[in-house]
Amino acid sequence: MENKKERIFSSASCEDTEKIAFEFAKELKEGDFIAFFGDLGSGKTAFTRGVAQYLCPEARVTSPTFAIVNEYIGGKIALFHFDMYRILDDDNLFSTGFYDYFDRNGVMIVEWSENIPFGLPEHRYDVVFEKTGDNERKIRIIKK
Repeated sequence: MENKKERIFSSASCEDTEKIAFEFAKELKEGDFIAFFGDLGSGKTAFTRGVAQYLCPEARVTSPTFAIVNEYIGGKIALFHFDMYRILDDDNLFSTGFYDYFDRNGVMIVEWSENIPFGLPEHRYDVVFEKTGDNERKIRIIKK
């Protein structure tokens, strides 16, 4: 019997990753939280592009590295895309306004979630990216 709490996908390209994410996005609803785990260049932004293609088709997704958060509004559901690479403690996290987004009825995607274990909600999706080759990735989606 397939484990419904964990799904594993193989991707051979950015396009594959976007397609996987697009299909995953069809099950998302307002208030869902997606925590990304994975190395630099492992496919996190490509996955976000795929989610956005479904939720906010007009969005032009870019990495929020310097902005901390990019908001994509105007589609089926608002999408809030965070980058926590430079966030190291709860005071830093609080100062970004992160906690306010929980009340905005969108989907939250958080890159570098390993940096904020203290800020992650109990109920969420964990998406773990693993490089298995130059362009190949293993993507695990775990419902918590």
